[in-house]
Amino acid sequence: MDEQIREVFGQLHAGEAMKENTKAALDRARNRRRRPVGYLAVAAACLVLLLAGLGGYRYYFTPTTYLSVDINPSLELGVNRFDKVVSVRAWNEDGQELVDSLELNLLDYQEALERLVASESIADRLAAGELLSITVAGENEAQCGRLLAGAEACTAGQENVRCHQGDVEELEQAHHAGLSLGKYQAFLELQALDPTVTAEDVAGLTMRQIRDWIGSLSQDADSQGKGNGQGHHGEESHGYRFGQS
Repeated sequence: MDEQIREVFGQLHAGEAMKENTKAALDRARNRRRRPVGYLAVAAACLVLLLAGLGGYRYYFTPTTYLSVDINPSLELGVNRFDKVVSVRAWNEDGQELVDSLELNLLDYQEALERLVASESIADRLAAGELLSITVAGENEAQCGRLLAGAEACTAGQENVRCHQGDVEELEQAHHAGLSLGKYQAFLELQALDPTVTAEDVAGLTMRQIRDWIGSLSQDADSQGKGNGQGHHGEESHGYRFGQS
């Protein structure tokens, strides 16, 4: 009898141990199934955050409007949708020297313009009678209008400053020609009066020199007529091509 009782209890003990072992095995199996899913979820979340971060970076640092600042120095400010300067590009050596002397990135565009106009490089030239041109161009008409008004406000009271608007197509053409937008617009006026003028002819000139050249050719056209003015236009062009005012 005692032997039978011990056998029965032994079987019960073995059954309990088996159940525990089985439960532990099932738990391990469930954990193995869950773990890859958890890792994938974390990895996916990290990827989403990374992409969102990169997208946000591009969203903020992509220019939507450009300000061409020309007097010689010539430079270009890229302004984002929040009216902050996110890129600065020099178009000549004088422009590069000015860019290197000022910290303009991430400033509000009005503050950047104020720093430029107040800089010794531009202030001295304005005092000497040079012309400053500020040209706004971008795809968002509302922002272009706002920045144009801001540029006019920043330069209010300054003599020899012109603020005006261009368009994106002209901006692309200007870049292709190796000129800033403001200087390119003046070049188109000049070329309309003298088709022999090239972008290289005006690249090193100040805005004052270009405007004076345009004025000279316009007077010639008015007084001599288009047909008789061609030869004289060429003579005037030759002088300005060598940087003479």
